[in-house]
Amino acid sequence: MGESGGTGGGVRHRLPVRKLVAASAGNAIEWFDWTIYATFSIYFATQVFPASDERLALINTFATYALAFFFRPLGGYLLGRFADLRGRRTAMLLTIVLMAGGSLAIAALPTYEQVGWLSPALLLLARVAQGLSLGGEVSNASAYLAEIAPADRRGRYSSFFYISTGCALLLASLLGFGLARALTTAQLASFGWRVPFLVGAVLGLAALWLRRDLEETEHFARGRAKAVELRRPLLTTLRDHPAAVGRLVGFSMASTLCYYTFFSALTPFAVKTRGADAGDVFLALSIGTLLFVALQYPMGALSDRIGRRPQMLVWTALTAVGVVPLSTLIGPGLGGLLVVFCAGLGLYTAMTSIAPAVMSELFPTELRGLGIGAWYNLTVALFGGTAPLVINVLSGAQFFWYVAAGATIAFLVVLTLPETKGTVLR
Repeated sequence: MGESGGTGGGVRHRLPVRKLVAASAGNAIEWFDWTIYATFSIYFATQVFPASDERLALINTFATYALAFFFRPLGGYLLGRFADLRGRRTAMLLTIVLMAGGSLAIAALPTYEQVGWLSPALLLLARVAQGLSLGGEVSNASAYLAEIAPADRRGRYSSFFYISTGCALLLASLLGFGLARALTTAQLASFGWRVPFLVGAVLGLAALWLRRDLEETEHFARGRAKAVELRRPLLTTLRDHPAAVGRLVGFSMASTLCYYTFFSALTPFAVKTRGADAGDVFLALSIGTLLFVALQYPMGALSDRIGRRPQMLVWTALTAVGVVPLSTLIGPGLGGLLVVFCAGLGLYTAMTSIAPAVMSELFPTELRGLGIGAWYNLTVALFGGTAPLVINVLSGAQFFWYVAAGATIAFLVVLTLPETKGTVLR
């Protein structure tokens, strides 16, 4: 795969597709494993927790899911610092081992009936490992993609991050749909729920194989000495780069709310509250996800031409004014659902396509892994981990106003963001 123009006065630039796929494949596996837990939790809840109270078993299963969110900032801090000291490649290999190992452990998990409370304890340990892993993967893969990119093509390279995420989400949804069609509810509860976790473990091995030959980035090699000298790196991000931390938290809050609105909250809301057909919702979400994947690279390329700041301003402004009116289209009928998912996810690509670039441009190399890892994942834990609770506490309309408020704050934050298109990473 190649393209013309860019650096070198018209010299044809060839994307290092294998390297980009290898870096992004880990992120795809991370999100696949993360998503299938939520998708299949209704089937394994009474296998892992006491079956005498199905409602309590499901609550405990989702509590375990939520708890893993709060290990993401710790993973972002520990694995981000590890990447700043030991290298992006080494850290990305470690995150895959943690995630795939957690998935394999869940696939082989003994039931509550077999081992009692050891079963939920092992599930919790597996989820903690996956939470730590995802916290580190996001920051380290983002840093790697940004650091290997030419300055004038950082948006294009960064777009591969959410191309992988979208593909993983689509694969998880299709696998769930296929298993639901192929197996009975009893079979899914008995053994079928283990299949996707086993698939996740196998995909993890494939990602390890792809990453084995990745080269370390030149930015890391140049910045390692400074990273080693830092004694309190997290405090340093606040003391020396407070604006970067504030900006990261501000736009990540809106991005997180958008992500969990369209990829998580809308499905149960449309079916349970607005009376939409579950099949129509699944189809609309799948089409919207395909559009989401297809637009990543064009939007990344667009940011290399017009800049990150204008693109993010359009995303935050249109989300702030449009998400509430868009929510009124949710209901019976495929047409309205298609508009909601395609418009919402299509607009969201203006942010996701450049997220690794924007985050990486905020911090110098010696703090990049930790700076992104700690503050991005703390924001996701606070706003993503609490999203299901907020959705249930607020009525549907109030929740969309909540998302609009988050987008408004992000718009004001982006106004303060300096343009970084074409700049050399610090």
